[in-house]
Amino acid sequence: MITVNNLTKIYITQVKGRNFLTDLFNRQYKETVALNKISFEIKENELVGLIGPNGAGKTTTLKILSGILYATSGVCQVLGMTPFDKKPRFLKQISFIMGSRNQLLWDLPASDTFFLNKEIYDVDDKSFNKTVDELSNLLDCQNLLDKPVKTLSLGERMKMELIAGLIHNPKIIFFDEPTIGLDIFSQEVIRDFIKRYQKHYRASIILTSHYMEDVKRLAERLIVINKGRILYDGSLKEIVEKYSTEKYVTVTLETEVDQKKISA
Repeated sequence: MITVNNLTKIYITQVKGRNFLTDLFNRQYKETVALNKISFEIKENELVGLIGPNGAGKTTTLKILSGILYATSGVCQVLGMTPFDKKPRFLKQISFIMGSRNQLLWDLPASDTFFLNKEIYDVDDKSFNKTVDELSNLLDCQNLLDKPVKTLSLGERMKMELIAGLIHNPKIIFFDEPTIGLDIFSQEVIRDFIKRYQKHYRASIILTSHYMEDVKRLAERLIVINKGRILYDGSLKEIVEKYSTEKYVTVTLETEVDQKKISA
């Protein structure tokens, strides 16, 4: 599904000095390495957590995989295609959902955005109605579809964002901080939805989050990235066992023991 080999992304930015004329006629530039030869593969129906500190390269990775950014060097293949070519056949099979940004039309009901995406992705009426019904049932939000977006809470808007981003039943989904800013209850609703959606539709998912509970609840595989390099790629269980500072031991006794003797 996804193959990444020695992927590198370097941003070139202008260094601004104090003198306007000097900056105008003698510009200085610097290179910032966002990704440094990272490699990994993701299989069909796999849910992978991509974590790391701010500026580690998580969002840059997702933007390259979804075709928003062009890699400086390396190989990136998604569904057998190069993302930045932005072929319609590729775009119809992926979705990039960001918790910090929205695509909903602010003054209109979310259903209007759904219809807009239906036309963009060339979804037939039958599939469209079925998907909206299924997703709104999963999220228990049928009563929100025709309300103006500006009247919805943050958690309610995120539910609408999910439906809008999944209206075309993508095979690969990139979630960038899907629970950011949400209250505990709304976070739980979104986690449960992602888990059930993947199980039902068998989509491949890459999820970034600063909330470890998101990764703990959803991902069996974890990729840890920092300063553009992959530090770990393996099971969540393995990294917890390796780096956990506390261990809990359960002891089962054959006979009852006096509690006072244990605490003494």
